Amino acid sequence: MLKQLFFLSSILFLSVTARAQFPDSWTDGKYYLVNGSKLYAVTVGKGEPVFVIPGGPGGNHVGYRIMDSLTVNSNIQLIYIDGFGRGKSDTAKDVTEYTISRDIEDIEGLRKAMKLEKIALYGHSYGSVVAQGYAIKYPQTTSHLIIANGFHSYLMWQANDDNSNHEIKTNYPEVWDTLMKAREKGAVSSDQVHQDIYGKVPYGFLYTYNPDKFRGRGSKPYPNPFNSKLYYQMVGRDGDFIVGNDIGNFDYRKDLKNLKMPILVLAGRYDRVAVPYMQFKYKEYCPQAQFVLFERSGHNPQVEEKEKLFKILVEFLKK
Repeated sequence: MLKQLFFLSSILFLSVTARAQFPDSWTDGKYYLVNGSKLYAVTVGKGEPVFVIPGGPGGNHVGYRIMDSLTVNSNIQLIYIDGFGRGKSDTAKDVTEYTISRDIEDIEGLRKAMKLEKIALYGHSYGSVVAQGYAIKYPQTTSHLIIANGFHSYLMWQANDDNSNHEIKTNYPEVWDTLMKAREKGAVSSDQVHQDIYGKVPYGFLYTYNPDKFRGRGSKPYPNPFNSKLYYQMVGRDGDFIVGNDIGNFDYRKDLKNLKMPILVLAGRYDRVAVPYMQFKYKEYCPQAQFVLFERSGHNPQVEEKEKLFKILVEFLKK
């Protein structure tokens, strides 16, 4: 669902006082030349390097800055990334340049550009697709893998579509009726009219346990906050109903059990996007991983149960 992808960039999570203690996303990041393009990254803290890979595909890093305090009094360095085509990083001349493979190779290129021997990966939502793909291809340079409200296969992404649409049809029948009339006229997910109708469903309905924690508080605009062209290139032109293209083909289920690095899987009981019944499949596909279910979270435990999550992350990254 398109709405899940840019909310983080439009909400101010940190107070002015708190933000003053950390680098500013707008001015204090650094550009790195990776695979022929400039990628923008913001580094917070010192210690174990953790690449924070945003959701989407199409989202930037700004909303994840709620995690800054994780670096205080810990040996953790968070490296927030605007992937190719997102935020302040370069965009493609041709949308076909946006692929999962490119995102994976950009992580490796950024690691080399930053002269890091090994990196931990915190991949959230779509970011988990990149993180898992990187860990499978480059296990020797992956110190830790954190799959945060992630997806293990195209089947799980399709379950996201199916469940989201079922919930909308059941609980917002007036929106669903309007959507069906638009689709009967030929509209598909990537059409603006289709996106506008979906936008009538509150974000909090599908993605949160407590919607009050996701109310905006006047954050200033960030460049290219969400790249919808990238999103539909990756999920397919009707990707909110039938996943296609890259997202319609990835599948890590057979590979996860072979990973040797410490792995942490994070799930939310009220996540209607990375749905719990598919999250629990990680116990089968990746039995060596530590699995944590947050009982009072939806798609973003880093917002809804931040204190609990941070304690778990600090201990996990010591492994």
